[in-house]
Amino acid sequence: MWAPDIYEGSPTPVTAFLSIAPKISISANISRVSIYGSYGATLQQIFFFCSIASMILGALAAMAQTKVKRPLAHSSIGHVGYIRTGFSCGTIEGIQSLLIGIFIYALMTIDAFAIVSALRQTRVKYIADLGALAKTNPISAITFSITMFSYAGIPPLAGFCSKFYLFFAALGCGAYFLAPVGVVTSVIGCWAAGRLPRVSQFGGPKAVLRAPDT
Repeated sequence: MWAPDIYEGSPTPVTAFLSIAPKISISANISRVSIYGSYGATLQQIFFFCSIASMILGALAAMAQTKVKRPLAHSSIGHVGYIRTGFSCGTIEGIQSLLIGIFIYALMTIDAFAIVSALRQTRVKYIADLGALAKTNPISAITFSITMFSYAGIPPLAGFCSKFYLFFAALGCGAYFLAPVGVVTSVIGCWAAGRLPRVSQFGGPKAVLRAPDT
């Protein structure tokens, strides 16, 4: 619940660190439990429930955001659910898909926040402020669009491959309800994440990039 506010209020490099480092640390520790230990069916069901809740919350909450950083925060919440799918399976295939997913997520997040950090220098804060980006900085607009489409899981981008491996591992361990929920939330996330590249490429009601104060 506090993640969107922290993302919005913190400096962009700190936000990027908070978005990546805790997920890598938690995933690594729980992966060790999955490899060297075991957990019962009850704990596995809790993992499944938490994965579903994170995916649904991240997808639905991102739809109502108007600032640039807040959809990234909710996308981060959703990706926790996707990544948690890997170690929820408790199989080697699940751990492999988790490692692939966390690696791809880290690359996408670094790229996204690098662009956001550059945009903050031109006082871009709201999604509508991205409207003039395609005209003033087309390379950043294209890069940002590709990154957000990868976040959404559009094939054949890396984000799609990440989710494909995770959902395939979920089906392999018998989580037949978890994978369809992930697919549905990914479709919802396509609309939420697609708003940023749509506005940056085709403009919006406030398509103005403001110069920094001097």
